[in-house]
Amino acid sequence: MENWNKSRVTEFILVGFPALYNYGPILFLCLLLAYLLTIIGNVLVFTIICLDTRLHIPMYCFIGVLSILELCYTAVNIPKMLINLLKPREGISFTNCLLQTYFFHSLGVSECYLLTTMAYDRYLAICHPLRYSSIMTGKVTIKLFCSCFIAGFLSPVPEIILISQLPYCSSNEIQHIFCDSPPLLSLACIDTSVNVLVDFIINSFVLLGTFSFIMISYIRIIVAIMKIKNSGGRTKAFSTCVSHLAVVLVFFSCAIFMYVRLRDSYSLYYDRVLAVFYTVLTPIFNPIIYSLRNKEIRLAIERRMCKSRDFSK
Repeated sequence: MENWNKSRVTEFILVGFPALYNYGPILFLCLLLAYLLTIIGNVLVFTIICLDTRLHIPMYCFIGVLSILELCYTAVNIPKMLINLLKPREGISFTNCLLQTYFFHSLGVSECYLLTTMAYDRYLAICHPLRYSSIMTGKVTIKLFCSCFIAGFLSPVPEIILISQLPYCSSNEIQHIFCDSPPLLSLACIDTSVNVLVDFIINSFVLLGTFSFIMISYIRIIVAIMKIKNSGGRTKAFSTCVSHLAVVLVFFSCAIFMYVRLRDSYSLYYDRVLAVFYTVLTPIFNPIIYSLRNKEIRLAIERRMCKSRDFSK
């Protein structure tokens, strides 16, 4: 243990994609554009929902919270990724690495629970429309919001505590695009089977549990939609459900592949590729799929634009 303390790692190097170092400026511009689109899309959706009183119902409140969550989720990793593209092999301190891992996981888990809550909200609205207003009251909505974030920020605590106790006494190069638990475990110089088991249990409960609940909710929703006699209304509702499911499947399939596995060796290259999908692409699609394809939000944007033009005159 004394030798470990003498050579204990205090800083990590984020390796990223070494083969793409020569394309750093181009990748920087692409990632910056994606990040700006994410910010603009989510800020637009949140602002419209706040300003238009007609959208002050649970469904749109959930969408507004999802937009804020996506802004925080991307802010944890993408700015550092942008810096690393301009300055390859940029260092990050041990403490900041743990903080990045914690907030990345806590916000990701919060999103899992929020997507589950949104699926439950749609299930009540479509399958039990007469009871919806009495069940999904303002107080219940606020409690659901708080529960998502409390559970999200508590879930990764055991993982982070265990990771912080590990000795990192050999290489300090993280074979990833940001700090995360799998690449950190691969750098530890002692047996990490306990960490792997704890991660597996927590991630299985969170990811598989929420994903199963979402799928069951949408199956019941689709069954209810198929009973709609009006073909136009059935097609529109079915199209919305398919869009939502597409986002959910991309997000959860990548996360489940990454974190629900009982082994201490990881395919770090494929992990980096998958990380691009659920940290960069999914936050761009969410405001489009959940919001901008929604007729009521589009009408709210048009009303706001008309008011702005009238005011300018």
